Amino acid sequence: MKLASLNSSRDGQLIVVNAELTKYAAADSVAPTLQSALDRWQDCAPKLQTIADQLQGDELTGEPFTQESCASPLPRAYHWVDGSAYVNHVELVRKARGAEMPESFWTDPLMYQGGSDTFLAPREAIPLGDVAWGMDLEAEVAVVVDDVPMGISTDAAAQHIKLIMLVNDVSLRNLIPAELAKGFGFYQAKPSSSFSPVAATPDEIGDAWDGRKLHLPLRTFLNGELIGEPNAGVDMTFDFAQLITHAAKTRPLGAGTIIGSGTVSNTDRSSGSCCLAEIRMLEIIEHGEPKTEFMKAGDRVQIHMLDKKGQNIFGDIDQVVVAYE
Repeated sequence: MKLASLNSSRDGQLIVVNAELTKYAAADSVAPTLQSALDRWQDCAPKLQTIADQLQGDELTGEPFTQESCASPLPRAYHWVDGSAYVNHVELVRKARGAEMPESFWTDPLMYQGGSDTFLAPREAIPLGDVAWGMDLEAEVAVVVDDVPMGISTDAAAQHIKLIMLVNDVSLRNLIPAELAKGFGFYQAKPSSSFSPVAATPDEIGDAWDGRKLHLPLRTFLNGELIGEPNAGVDMTFDFAQLITHAAKTRPLGAGTIIGSGTVSNTDRSSGSCCLAEIRMLEIIEHGEPKTEFMKAGDRVQIHMLDKKGQNIFGDIDQVVVAYE
């Protein structure tokens, strides 16, 4: 099934969306919000699935679905962590600035905890305070879990993945070095992220979801130009089960925790890139300097994923950068 949140209140109104993203049915009878449903997932999921089946089978007429009316599926979340599962991407970025990559990066995931109280809607403008901050897009896949116990095994962790969605994890690249130099991680360099209009249960993906990875191209556009469509299931050094296990090593994860994959990246560069930093690093390696600029006011970002039949799975993240005043 596919779930979304109408942008009608701070935590949204939970709705069930049909597979084609053309109509929806309210889910008030089951749960008022997606967070509420995740808190009681074992009880709520079968009831939501019944609505989904009735909507798909035309037993429910439903209402016309418009992606513009959606907040991110979880308009705010108790916990949002982002990994860097595509280690070849990390290696490339470090190589461009002449830094060696520790061998441990191939065996121990990188992860940070980001702000989760002010997610942007998938069609909401991205505010930019200063172009000198170096605003970048980062197209990613994310999963949402139910309650995960501390110290969970990798095999068990995979069973806690309840929803899948896409992310635009906005980064302010020129603020990152100074923050990391303090030895205390990201903060100002990571403003509000946005997520796809729709979150889907794993069964909705079909055989492109293997239980731990999503094997489909993630398509990213900047100002109408396709800049990348790497396959999210290729070159993913750490799968989602491993990322969950890493996050839950010393504490449990509450229902509704979102875990991002990090920028999707393939070693086959013909598939393009899902962030500008990677494009710039490849330019530095080839030409000695970057030619691509970071984003500025007026730039438009679009991110989506199509299934094997060409159907849009999660809807479109479609945002314009605006000068913040």
